[in-house]
Amino acid sequence: MYVLLPMDSADVQEALLTKIDEVKVWAQVFIEHGKVSEIFHSSESDGFENFSEAIVVVNDKEQVGDFMELSMTVLVANTQRSIDDIVEAYLFRELHDFPY
Repeated sequence: MYVLLPMDSADVQEALLTKIDEVKVWAQVFIEHGKVSEIFHSSESDGFENFSEAIVVVNDKEQVGDFMELSMTVLVANTQRSIDDIVEAYLFRELHDFPY
């Protein structure tokens, strides 16, 4: 599964999830067999070869209409900010569905 993350840096070890309107780089994380297989970066949310099936945002106040129109699952990470923490929360179903 490909998951889209708005991040504040392209440095995988230091990058933190940020608000969509403050994004510096988009990360697309490919999760396969319960672990991160690959991470891609782009300056645009739609700048990836593969379609992202889900997006993770920092709160339920984010403007996610464009992503919902693409039938992407929108998940909220209330406390998780690093890629590792977000992936772990995703795998353990600790991310919350965006309130539609």
